[in-house]
Amino acid sequence: MAAGSGISIGAEVPGFPKLSATTDWPWWRGPLRDGHADATPVPTTLSPTDSVLWKSPVPGRGHSSPIIVGDQIYLTSADEQKQVHRVLAFDRATGKERWNIPVSFGGFPEKNHPKNTEASPSIASDGALVFATFYHHDQVEAVALNPAGRIIWKQVVGPFRPRKYEYGFAPSPLIYGNTVIIATEYDGPSALTALNRATGKPVWKTPRPTNITFSSPVVARVAGIDQLLLSGAEKVASYDPGTGKLLWETPGTTFATCGTMVWDGDIVFASGGYPKAETLAVKADGSGQVLWKNNQKCYEQSMIVVEGYVYGLTDNGVLYCWRGTDGKEMWKERLKGPVSASPVLAGGHIYWANELGTLYVFRPNPEKFDLVAENQIENESFASPAISGGQIFLRVASTNGRSRQETLYCFGAKP
Repeated sequence: MAAGSGISIGAEVPGFPKLSATTDWPWWRGPLRDGHADATPVPTTLSPTDSVLWKSPVPGRGHSSPIIVGDQIYLTSADEQKQVHRVLAFDRATGKERWNIPVSFGGFPEKNHPKNTEASPSIASDGALVFATFYHHDQVEAVALNPAGRIIWKQVVGPFRPRKYEYGFAPSPLIYGNTVIIATEYDGPSALTALNRATGKPVWKTPRPTNITFSSPVVARVAGIDQLLLSGAEKVASYDPGTGKLLWETPGTTFATCGTMVWDGDIVFASGGYPKAETLAVKADGSGQVLWKNNQKCYEQSMIVVEGYVYGLTDNGVLYCWRGTDGKEMWKERLKGPVSASPVLAGGHIYWANELGTLYVFRPNPEKFDLVAENQIENESFASPAISGGQIFLRVASTNGRSRQETLYCFGAKP
């Protein structure tokens, strides 16, 4: 990894060396892939005028969440009329757009779910390269660019031709060791595929069930080993991230899920989805033992675990706190919904945005719902926040009839 690129809490990342920098949010759900930032205070009162350090217009349309590596912020976007996929870089200090590179042309699907976009997967970066994935011409393609915006390689990951459920593509790429791991799952030949980070050449490929689902895979050190975790296709599964070999699987969740799995100790948690609703906890020691489950669903959004308690915001806007060991419901609270973004923990607070542009800030507290702030930031929010150096970066949109403009905000304490 390039000097000055690292993670924000000084811990080991599975499949990655220990890194020392203090400012990066290098991939989906942050440095440890669990939505956690460090304890550096982050502003809690936010609006288009409060705590704004800068804001920058984002061209096109996309739901990918920002990542931060070194002095640059990366996003993907799509021009759906011209059928162009783009990767963009912004200056971290000023928000100025540094470059905007078209990486694929044409071949957009005829249909997509109205809540999805052609640029929903978030970017991942190892500091030397940034990796993005797109769906076009009935296949998923990965592209690697250097920090200057030069395309280093492009590689077809696999076919993607959904016909029964034409809802688009969503999984974000995952870095492990010298590979980038990508899920391509639909009602056809589905797989988990690992590509070499430097060259894009395939390293391993593992078949997945023929089943449309949308969750991003995640690697966590659980039960003493690195496990590649993925839900969907009516099961919870674990793979060896170095080889793709199946370690264990157990029936659970439902047909389609979107959220990324979370974990605590040797327990993993998953939720979904469509058509059934289920949240469950599984012992990740290979036994496949289901410790508990309920009939709530966090379909598009991921959950977050803090000090042994699982916080899940369901599709209809009900926030739950469950005890991780046995699933006991500690409390529930009705918030405004619906919700698609995933939460982050920063400075001792959980930040969670709904689709209407409302950003809730609350303390993780198993005794009660402990609201700190309810912030209105524009009127559309599907991307999840990114945290870096006491600042929060948020991609939102303002809509007015047929007019729509996306904006990337940087919130922080002003000097």
